[in-house]
Amino acid sequence: MSGIGEILKAVGDFGPFQKWLVLLTLFPCLSVAFHQFCQLFMVPHVPHHCDTSWIRAIGPNLTEEEQLNLTLPRDADGVYEQCSMYSPVDRDLGSIMAYGLNATEKCSSGWVYPSAQPPSLLTEFDLVCDKKDLNDISQSVYMMGLLLGAMIFGPLSDRIGRQPVILISVFIQGLFGLGIAFVPHFYVYMAFRCVVGASVSGISMTIPALAAEWVGVSSRPKAVLISHCAFAIGQMLLAGLSYGIRNWRLLEIAGSAPIFAYFFSIWVLPESARWLVTKGRIEEAKKVLQKAASINKRTIPPGLLEQLKPETQTKSGSTLDLFRKKHLRKVTLIMSCTWFVNSLVYYGLSLNVTNFGLDIYLTQLAFGAVEIPARVSCIFMLQWFGRKKTQSVLLLLSGLVCLVITGIPEDQPVANTVLAIIGKFTASASFSTSYVYSAELFPTVVRQTGAGLCSMWARVAGIMAPLIRLLGQYHRAIPMAIFGSAPVVGGLLCILLPETRGTDMVDDTEGGHPPAEACENANGSFENEHKKGKDGGQDNEYTKTTHF
Repeated sequence: MSGIGEILKAVGDFGPFQKWLVLLTLFPCLSVAFHQFCQLFMVPHVPHHCDTSWIRAIGPNLTEEEQLNLTLPRDADGVYEQCSMYSPVDRDLGSIMAYGLNATEKCSSGWVYPSAQPPSLLTEFDLVCDKKDLNDISQSVYMMGLLLGAMIFGPLSDRIGRQPVILISVFIQGLFGLGIAFVPHFYVYMAFRCVVGASVSGISMTIPALAAEWVGVSSRPKAVLISHCAFAIGQMLLAGLSYGIRNWRLLEIAGSAPIFAYFFSIWVLPESARWLVTKGRIEEAKKVLQKAASINKRTIPPGLLEQLKPETQTKSGSTLDLFRKKHLRKVTLIMSCTWFVNSLVYYGLSLNVTNFGLDIYLTQLAFGAVEIPARVSCIFMLQWFGRKKTQSVLLLLSGLVCLVITGIPEDQPVANTVLAIIGKFTASASFSTSYVYSAELFPTVVRQTGAGLCSMWARVAGIMAPLIRLLGQYHRAIPMAIFGSAPVVGGLLCILLPETRGTDMVDDTEGGHPPAEACENANGSFENEHKKGKDGGQDNEYTKTTHF
């Protein structure tokens, strides 16, 4: 097209400039992990019962045990009911003690919690009994924010650039994250979480795209997956942070405030040279390319820079562009399905961390720790087996693990947790593969629009995952059966996708073939690759590079 691929090769695939860029993108990933899962630790299981202090008016000298025995019914196991109480009556204490109370009703005066319990969302907003489902519903509202962010920030970054969208998203996340710590009502909490979710979506989509567009094809997966490892480390830090800070408001402040330090990077975070060229901003692209080459101690041949010219019909890609070409339409539909099922199984396991039977903090630590080898091993799997096989097999394995969990008894917490950790490993590696695969399948002019569309479907799955968990009240195996069957279907569909290992990124949508066909046309030989690189590759839309 415009020679940007050849110039980036001259700049260097993964020199000091790209390493600093990847390093700059790591800090927001830590914050993203916090907001993604922090609510799991803000709604701990707390013993509770109805507030029956009405009887104190006629029996001020009753002990606590006597009060509960007179005013609370018991279940079949002899334990006090948590969500019902005996109806208050206008009788004297002696009559109540002699004849007891019979009529029951739901808690009408609130609930009583252990006095030593630190403030939590559950105790402060009474997320128990009839309101207990608000916990999962609020998680769905947060995921709805991720969906809105995918709809807004994907196309926006294609229009105004990667750098502004990252900084806008970081500012919104910090502002509303701090605001959550001071909300007076749970519905305000949900609204603020929705906005934070939108900002998280902007960060998690745009950072991998910026990294992928600056590094060479051989280092592209490594750059993207390093940021995913930072996300895993963020989950581990969350386990430690939430263990040390049990007050939910202080925990929210501790996890949200540090992101404001990221604004010091505003002067050094570069814009994508590829994006600048597709927008016709050639002079800006030349400046940032020369700066990158200088940091990498490389020299760009002057003649190569002069070949960098704007396209005659430079225009922003739209969602419709994803469906005009047959091959792009197939890629869009299958990748949307892939992201959907991947998100469903990932969040189905992650949000279920409190129900596997072991300590929540240790389980979260293990869930975060297992993502690091999952992300790292993904680099080698992409290299050895290619994108298509890796994506397909990982989805199939994550689905099969969830299906196995449905057959494990509830009184086997260790077996359930170990299987869940294995499922988290495969789902995490599959998610990383999706990011790399999507960045290589979609052309530059619609890359973020395509990623945004895929992310939209991932967020729809994220919205559904907490709601699917509610089906567990009918049978505990139903949620895991759904979380397991969906990725099996998605893994089979991935077989229809083209392979992109060893291909350069596509910059526009005018070509009639997917990148893999250009790869096949090169006959898979290094000789043809080098020949293609020498024969004026700047105008070739699908330039082949060295095998990954």
